[in-house]
Amino acid sequence: MASQTQHQLLVMRTHDEAARQEYYMDIRRHLARNVAGGNRVVYTNVVRPSFVKTHGRDPESRAEVRSVMTKDPYYQMYSAMQRHTQEMTWDSVIDSVERELPGLNQKARQLAAAAKGSLTLTPDFQVPPYLTFYDIHLQPGGYHANLSADDVSVGALYDRATYLYAMGNLGGKSDYLGLSLIEHFKKRFPHVTPKRILDMGCTTGNSTVPWKEAFPEAEVYGIDVGESVLRYAHARSESMGVAVHYSQQNAEATNFPDGFFDVVVSHIIMHETSTPAVGRIFKESKRLLRDGGVMLHMDNPRLKELPPFDAFLAEWEVYNNNERFGGTYREMDIVSEAEKSGFAKGKATLEIVPMIAPPSVTNYTTKGFGFPCLVGEK
Repeated sequence: MASQTQHQLLVMRTHDEAARQEYYMDIRRHLARNVAGGNRVVYTNVVRPSFVKTHGRDPESRAEVRSVMTKDPYYQMYSAMQRHTQEMTWDSVIDSVERELPGLNQKARQLAAAAKGSLTLTPDFQVPPYLTFYDIHLQPGGYHANLSADDVSVGALYDRATYLYAMGNLGGKSDYLGLSLIEHFKKRFPHVTPKRILDMGCTTGNSTVPWKEAFPEAEVYGIDVGESVLRYAHARSESMGVAVHYSQQNAEATNFPDGFFDVVVSHIIMHETSTPAVGRIFKESKRLLRDGGVMLHMDNPRLKELPPFDAFLAEWEVYNNNERFGGTYREMDIVSEAEKSGFAKGKATLEIVPMIAPPSVTNYTTKGFGFPCLVGEK
């Protein structure tokens, strides 16, 4: 597995900090490769037979599986370890960020002063309530926090910790989500050469940058609600020699003119919104597209297509990692929602985007894995 690619904004680690972070990443790998599978063994040999004996039938939903599996000691051990490593991953990076923060803030200012891209922040910006109710993915302070007038701490924490969370499976630049969606877009729409591209919910720009690299003649824009992550994204992109235009905006209602973009995308952010927001984001995406433009909103695997036990395992983060809307979104008929938002019938489809994985990766979470993607054509 490739190490995380060092750039000017990526926080440096001491020997002990690196060892601690690698330790938690290794525990996550161990859980995924050697422990997670035991849940199925326990369910098959113990939990399911007990349920059948009591009810005279198999569990019919993930809720019924949850009602019995969460009482099993093996699952409790697995779940507790998953939660613990998620919390400790953030904690293991915070020390590095706090020590390096003055220098990171200064470097971001220097890069911004000579930028080819742009950064537009909005004073007194109102973060949507659904992002402030709890810290998504347990990141302390959430993705939207901001500590000072030139703060990049939230982005710095996210950049390093997300690489560890993904166990390196998103590549050295954590850009495999973007690369995967780009590959799907090129195959599906070879006739579309975008001049303007918008990435909604760009966070640190790890999925935004590859769109500019894939289409260097295009203007690429990234929006997010977080001030600190945008400041970090802008400086990170500039340090890589990639000019992207970042701005602090809510994807439900942006300030771009009608028909401004050829392509509007998002990478695993819809499940972190809300039921009303979903329709508004789809509607806004359509407004922003030119005639013939394309919308691609990629997100986590659907739950209702999975068998009850698999759906139960897939929704672990809903209950244990502050992804509370995730279960709802993954059950929604998003094609119907897109049509309600203005896309013509037959112009919105749910497709699978194959996940690019480095050759060295053998983890089951990437090899042969694909993300559902709502594709809309205007």
